[in-house]
Amino acid sequence: MRQTNLTESAEYVSAREELQQAEIELMRHRERVAEQRRRLPLGPVMDDYVLEEGPADLDAGDAPVRSVRLGELFTGPGRDLVVYQLMYGKTHTEPCPMCTMWLDGLNGVVRHLTQNIDFAVVAAADLPALRAHARGRGWTNLRLLSAGDSTFKYDTGSEDAEGDQDSTVSVFSRDDTGSVRHVYSVHPRMSEDIDQRGTDLYSPVWHFLDLTRKGRGDWAASLSY
Repeated sequence: MRQTNLTESAEYVSAREELQQAEIELMRHRERVAEQRRRLPLGPVMDDYVLEEGPADLDAGDAPVRSVRLGELFTGPGRDLVVYQLMYGKTHTEPCPMCTMWLDGLNGVVRHLTQNIDFAVVAAADLPALRAHARGRGWTNLRLLSAGDSTFKYDTGSEDAEGDQDSTVSVFSRDDTGSVRHVYSVHPRMSEDIDQRGTDLYSPVWHFLDLTRKGRGDWAASLSY
């Protein structure tokens, strides 16, 4: 099927067809990578970390803190758990604008995600600060937790020994014994030549910018515009 019904030059049609073949091959390669990711064996058994959760009603900022173990984030059998690790807390005293951009979008689609998986956000920041940021962004659908005194973020590579934070997407599953197992984690930096793009697949913002002639350039998200 033609891409448009517009009158296009032969030069344009040729270039567009060449691009389309590249896009098709890219999609096929992404499907192969996704299948390879699904075939990963289960990783190490995780400690049943104690995290701190606020109320479902984010306006209830003074509600008591509730302790939740990592294993309790699974809501049923056969479900995987995806955790987005927000760069906020310890040496990262302000919420990360890029992480905030991702979570703005995820707040809108999480009810679709949770038809198939469990999803939570974990930050190093204490709960009052995390709740306040969530209220300011309108995050009413996200399950938000503080890592508290646990080593969860350090152990999963989202925090270094000095408390510096890194945004991380981590996937966990449960084995036949009920133990929580690490499956997969990804960070923005993947290699020397792929910096800050390792988690791009999880936000549509970059993909829309990449459709344009200017591309993404040096644009960066901000907490306010």
